[in-house]
Amino acid sequence: MLTRTTRRGLPAVAAATGLALLATACAGAGGGGSDGERVVTVATVANPQMDDIQALADEFNASHPGITVDFVVLPENQLRDRVTQDIATRGGQYDVVTVGTYEVPIWAENGWILGLDEYASDPDYDIDDIIPTVRSALSHEDRMYGAPFYGESSLLMYREDLFEEAGLEMPDEPTWEDVAAFAEELDDPEGGVSGICLRGVPGWGELLAPLNTVILTHGGRWYDEDWNAHLDSPEVEEAVRTYVDLVGGYGQPGAPNAGFTECLTTMAQGDAAMFYDSTVAAGNLEDPDSSSVAGDIGYAPAPVARTEHAGWLWAWALSIPTTSTDPGAAWEFVSWATSREYHRLVGERLGWERVPPGARVSTYDIPEYREAAEAFAGPTYEAIGNVDVERPGLHPQPWTGVQYVAIPEFQDLGTRVSQEISAAIAGQQSVEEALRKSQEYAEETALSGGYRD
Repeated sequence: MLTRTTRRGLPAVAAATGLALLATACAGAGGGGSDGERVVTVATVANPQMDDIQALADEFNASHPGITVDFVVLPENQLRDRVTQDIATRGGQYDVVTVGTYEVPIWAENGWILGLDEYASDPDYDIDDIIPTVRSALSHEDRMYGAPFYGESSLLMYREDLFEEAGLEMPDEPTWEDVAAFAEELDDPEGGVSGICLRGVPGWGELLAPLNTVILTHGGRWYDEDWNAHLDSPEVEEAVRTYVDLVGGYGQPGAPNAGFTECLTTMAQGDAAMFYDSTVAAGNLEDPDSSSVAGDIGYAPAPVARTEHAGWLWAWALSIPTTSTDPGAAWEFVSWATSREYHRLVGERLGWERVPPGARVSTYDIPEYREAAEAFAGPTYEAIGNVDVERPGLHPQPWTGVQYVAIPEFQDLGTRVSQEISAAIAGQQSVEEALRKSQEYAEETALSGGYRD
């Protein structure tokens, strides 16, 4: 792992143990191959969407003779560790890497990945078709450094049948006050239905993803523009108390150990009245093979308090490391995998509900996709389009992003803060105590990371 990363330039790297990870990379990496064959080695995350791209790789090979694609598929945490080590040490093992909106601006500033605007200027690629908020989140200093494979925001998903039975109506733009009232009304422990399901398990990408949107819409923030920490402010306390009281009073059993997967299962089994989380959950909830409530789910925007909108934004993207020995061949693959044509290929060969969402505007104009995703395509597109990644809350912030602080140290800081909040959800400490500790962690990070003197 990185021992310390300054705001500019390459970080210092712990060498011996970390570099051992690189030995497992596959042969032919970095663009080389036998008999002049061009080999593109792609490091990617293990998820269903990336399984699809491997299944369709024969189409790329057929249309790009002379280029062979090798996939290195890893779980998310292993992928981050291995790719970060390789790029930071200029190992050159990969020609294409799968990264998220969190990494892209950091790696771009460090000079680890190539700007893609010149490659993407080809009219056939149509860079302007990329959803603007997603493109912005994958940019640094107005240049795109990651081509989005799929994107997501967050929605409030709710049981329309339970709302109707209780004589309740979801507002077009619900507030967290509304959500708390609905959760109290619909919570039915004896019937095995919780009022709401929210993540409670620690992790900067777990509990903090939804909680950060609550903090931002209540007017809270992690840091100001001078990197002074504000986690003990009244606004943050109000937001965190809202979340903790909601999941503690009307949430699912075992909430401190529940993440996205557990909440998705709870909702799909009919054991929750509401679920605030990622837009990608909608496809699973509408699949009758995996959901007992398919067809009974309504989709509302992320709840707000003091802001107009409140959803998060994430995208898995494909980037080209500066160490790639054949960036031209790498771009051939990236442009194919993130193109309009690829979306149609997925729909025609694998099913329209499996088309990567949240990347291209034109996807939402495809009649077959609109029909397959009728229940959630519109709300998902609107949610992604309404996110302001530059200023998602009431205050300016010196980074780009919503559900995270885009500094390398946030992986550790966010995890530590989430552990304190999760302990508050479990009743092991008060919200005030959790935020007092969190404020100290945030102040330490700003000083040790060199963001504030």
